[in-house]
This record gives sequence, C-alpha cells and structure tokens, in this order.
Amino acid sequence: MLNINSIFEPIYSSTSEITTTTYLVCSLVSLALGAVIAWASGFRNRQSKGFSLSIMLIPVIVQMVIMLVSDNVGAGIAVMGTFSLVRFRSAPGSAREIVSIFLAMAAGMATAKGYLGVGIVFVAVISLILVLSNFVKIKDSDDLQRDLKITIPEDLNYAHEFDDLFNKYTKQAKLVNVKTTNMGSLYKLSYRVELNSEDEVQAFIDELRCRNGNLEIAMMIPPLEDRVL
Repeated sequence: MLNINSIFEPIYSSTSEITTTTYLVCSLVSLALGAVIAWASGFRNRQSKGFSLSIMLIPVIVQMVIMLVSDNVGAGIAVMGTFSLVRFRSAPGSAREIVSIFLAMAAGMATAKGYLGVGIVFVAVISLILVLSNFVKIKDSDDLQRDLKITIPEDLNYAHEFDDLFNKYTKQAKLVNVKTTNMGSLYKLSYRVELNSEDEVQAFIDELRCRNGNLEIAMMIPPLEDRVL
C-alpha cells in the first residue's frame, strides 16, 4: 500500500553525496515545474517570451546554486542574492509576475533539497490558483481611475467650473497639471479622476464639451504604477 507521507520525503539525505542520477532527476523536475509555472503565469495574460523563458529556467538555476553551496555558511548569502534579483528587474513587474518569480524560486529550492513531492504539490496548487484567478472578476477601485485632459478657452475660470460635473460623475477628482497652449489662448487641464461607473463616461464627456466650447477632451487609463489619487 502506498504511503502518502513518502511523497513528501527527500530523494536523498542531507548527509549523502549528490549522484549524477539524483542531479539529473532534480533538474528535470525543476524544468518541468518551471514550464508549469510559466504556463500558469501566462494563462490568459500578456507575457513576453523572454519572461516565460526566465520563469521556466529559474527553478533549475536556483536548484544548482543551492546544491553547490549546500551545508555551507554561504548558502544563506547565495539565496538572498538570488532573491534580490527580483528587486532590480529593469521593468516594474505586476503582482502576478512577482508571485511567479517567487514561486519559481521556491520550486528550485525544494528540488535542490530533494523534496520533489513537496515541490510538485506546491507548484500544482499555486498554479491552479493563478489559473482560476483569471475566471474570477473582482472590481477594484483602481479600474475606475482615469487621466482626464480638458482644453478650455483662456476666458473660462476653470477653478470651480467643473465641480458639479465631478460631483455627479466621479467619486473624487484632482487637478494635477495646468499649461497654456496656442499662444496662451487656450489652457490644457490635466485631472486624475475616479469614476462612479464606466457606463457614464460618454455622458460625462458630453457635458464637459458643453462647458469647454466643444474643444478637445481626452480620457485615458493611467499607467498601472500611477493609479493613486
């Protein structure tokens, strides 16, 4: 009869030497887990080929580092150095990407210590959660934040001209920038607003057009890292 507990036992002890067979088995499992994580992270999400390849290779790289410094004081330093790479990525990552990176590193640490069963179960559970999260629609207040740009004539007092419309269509609004254009005959106002509802955007813009003399109005989704009022 199969002992369930045996699945969570390491395939080699910490006192035994790592054999060629052990190393190859751990490496193959690391690559397989990396591929699963890369697939789960990119499921129904835009993800670059380079990022997917990186996620797939991180477990086997971490595994190699841990195996080389096993039972050594430098092991802790090596692991911290590996994790610090997350902080210095060139492009700011989303929460999903950061979770995927930490998941890949944890999988590599598990396989490096021979806990293949632990790594497989752990990756399977977290990957399943990542996939299922794509089917759960949770409305966040950040999803209703917009950058609003309004062009007005120079003789329009913009200080409180749009207050009633902001009270009607937004939860909050903040004027973040004002500049002149067209030889000073026009003002360009930049607001950060949080809408009450996406369904009212057209009505909101139509009423703004009546106030600014049908001059240019633009509304756009702000960059992810800037969505704070």
